[in-house]
Amino acid sequence: MLRDGLILNPQLLRALARAGHRDLIYIADSGLPVPPGVEVIDLSLRCGIPSFLEVFDCVRQTLVFESVILARETGQQPIYAELRPRLHGIDVVEVSHEELKRRTADALAVVRTGECTPYANIAMVSGVTF
Repeated sequence: MLRDGLILNPQLLRALARAGHRDLIYIADSGLPVPPGVEVIDLSLRCGIPSFLEVFDCVRQTLVFESVILARETGQQPIYAELRPRLHGIDVVEVSHEELKRRTADALAVVRTGECTPYANIAMVSGVTF
């Protein structure tokens, strides 16, 4: 379910609008492997544009979600210091990076950013407005 937002990309808006309760929407760095059959919304332009955090912030303001899934390894990266405050009050499930990659097979969509930082990937678990 969607809230009013600022996203202009029609493919991304369509994917977010299709998200039902408990669907997975990934925000991914430029290198996350995506299995065949999973929709990839490729927003990447060049290294760093758009950034993982920019895309995460836009999706976070638009998609109603109940939790996120994050690789444990992300916590060891410099980007985590900027991500951590954005996750305040959100249920965070930590799994291995390999498990996070494996779960992409269950994703409704993977949003590829231009991020070139290791482990800059997160799965957002869609919620409901009621």
